[in-house]
Amino acid sequence: MPEGPEIRRAADRLHEQLAGKRLESVWFAFPELATEADSLVERVVTAVDSWGKALLIRFDDGRVLYSHNQLYGVWKLHDAEREPDTQRSLRVRLTAEGRSASLYSASDVSLWPAEKLDEHPFLSRLGPDLLTHGVTLEQAMARLAEPQFVRHRLGGLLLDQTLFAGIGNYLRSEILFFAGLPPTTRVADLDAERLKRLAEAILGVIRQAYEQAGVTSRAEWAAKARRQGESRRLCRFAVFERDGLPCHVCGTLIERLMVASRRLYRCPQCQFD
Repeated sequence: MPEGPEIRRAADRLHEQLAGKRLESVWFAFPELATEADSLVERVVTAVDSWGKALLIRFDDGRVLYSHNQLYGVWKLHDAEREPDTQRSLRVRLTAEGRSASLYSASDVSLWPAEKLDEHPFLSRLGPDLLTHGVTLEQAMARLAEPQFVRHRLGGLLLDQTLFAGIGNYLRSEILFFAGLPPTTRVADLDAERLKRLAEAILGVIRQAYEQAGVTSRAEWAAKARRQGESRRLCRFAVFERDGLPCHVCGTLIERLMVASRRLYRCPQCQFD
């Protein structure tokens, strides 16, 4: 499933195509939304952004179209007169200036007044989005140190969307590696220096994944991995899915563990209590 950086990149593409444009046609597959379609025609899209794995299309009348891709949903951008080549089921289509944005396969779509988004059953449970909400290092450290989080082990906590929205499985492994921490560590176990290092890793890994389309490895490590014949996918990561391969830092073989019912990858030498 795409994680926060991938959804934010999708939001950016939709924003580039739709923002500032007046909708010429709107179509919904869902009966409860179909009755609202005509009311969105002639509305201007003011912005498209994301919150965790949810995408938000904002209109000039104060309404917001919420969508969550879940496992199979995908937005496709295309000429209005040319259907995308796909066998997926069309759920939403927004058309402006001869170009369309079409959502396929997703089932979680709804229309909300912007002032009531905090009542949305999914969004209301999310922590801040590290890309959309401009979380600073100090804010990230303070969030980690809040009472409801400090006693949890990091291997499970980083997947908790009430902490920060958008961190998924590959980001969890990469964050813990760059922070030099094992998944069994609790926030309560960290001194100020290691807490800062964790917050820096969270912000840095998320930002790099966003800017480099999911790449979290260092450039020199990726280049070396390519020279050694590793697959393009493996070259993208520092530890994720690299079990059995040597750590880029110390040469120790990367391990695969199951933590919080999800696979996690770590260097047993670099990540210590």
